[in-house]
Amino acid sequence: MSGIQGVFGQGFAEQINFLRRKLNLPTERWDDIQKSAHNRAFIVTGAQKADLLDSLRRTVDGHIKAGLSVDDFRKNFRSIVEKHGWHGWTGEGTKGGEAWRTRVIYETNLRTSYAAGRHAQLTDPGLLKRRPYWQYVHSGAEHARKEHKAWGDAKLTLPHDHPFWETNYPPNGWGCGCTVRAVPAPEKDAATSPPKGWDVPDPKTGMPPGIDKGWDYAPGANGTTPLLDLVGQKLFNLDARIGASMWEFLAPAIELEQSLALKDMVDAVARTMQAKGTTLLVGAMDTSIVQMLCDLGHPPETVDLWLRDEELLHAIRESKRDRLAALPLDVWRSLPAKLKTAEPWFDTKEPALVYKFDLGGSAGKFVFRINYAEKVSNHAGRRRRLKSNFIRTGGIVKHADIAEPQYVFLGKGRDSGGGI
Repeated sequence: MSGIQGVFGQGFAEQINFLRRKLNLPTERWDDIQKSAHNRAFIVTGAQKADLLDSLRRTVDGHIKAGLSVDDFRKNFRSIVEKHGWHGWTGEGTKGGEAWRTRVIYETNLRTSYAAGRHAQLTDPGLLKRRPYWQYVHSGAEHARKEHKAWGDAKLTLPHDHPFWETNYPPNGWGCGCTVRAVPAPEKDAATSPPKGWDVPDPKTGMPPGIDKGWDYAPGANGTTPLLDLVGQKLFNLDARIGASMWEFLAPAIELEQSLALKDMVDAVARTMQAKGTTLLVGAMDTSIVQMLCDLGHPPETVDLWLRDEELLHAIRESKRDRLAALPLDVWRSLPAKLKTAEPWFDTKEPALVYKFDLGGSAGKFVFRINYAEKVSNHAGRRRRLKSNFIRTGGIVKHADIAEPQYVFLGKGRDSGGGI
């Protein structure tokens, strides 16, 4: 058994859960995925075929779970690349190159998943209450990075929520074996503040001192961040040629995440009849709608369509149900799909963007405020002010209620438009 595997042993529950949440993504370069996006993506640089990625993923995950060594992984790696006819990968052609490449693939996934699993354990509320400080522990590597060794020698101990851990929670580079341990309080001889200049980027790498390029994130800290949020942060390279291939993998996963998140929101509001300040992106305007709104003198600043649970609560309240004006909950759960095929209208009186759809004998509508400023919360509960397009209400109406001259028809419903 290799030294590293002897240290890490068999995978544990939190570590395996971290691996399971990852999405296979094709890449050309190692930096096609940035920072915390690695918490949600499984990549092997240069591997682009779905079946190849799946085989590599299953092998890596299985070996980590079983506590197997990089030598075991190397044997399976050879059979996988031969089976799928993968050629041109970095390291191919020499024994040393293959040894280096397989070590990078396996140990990077092993170390980051271990760190992510430990992060989940360290942030357990019960443990945080007893041990709210984290101490940097150097790996003891013979050829150590001077910063890592200095942090370890100083017994650098900081509160768990100190900004230092956002970028310097280990591993902090290729092959880094440093760890963190939870402690009740700093030891008497421990450093209790980072060294001066710890957060000043190196002009050559753009990273904080001691951090390899692309490693300035905490593995596991954002493991539940929605993929759409990571896309918005431009952590996936969707502009390059690989972007189209990558999006083929991302789009269905994002759609599934959004569908589950919307279902959870609707169910929670219907069950408690309370709003918690949750906001979800549920669709986007088609370019033709944007153009027509511009022609009408109401150009939207963004194409995004949002739903807040405050407005959802208002739309399903009992008084509205008593008047038979409330949309069925299943309609709200399928909101993105409804937006794709609904008829878009512009209410000149409000003004507002209205999506009208058939309910069999009656019509349903979703009314969006255009360029409206609202406070929204992300998945972590952080609030910010956003100017975009938000649902004001939704309900059941008569078909004749939405007609000219008050309403201007903006075009036929689409099969791939309003919803995500």
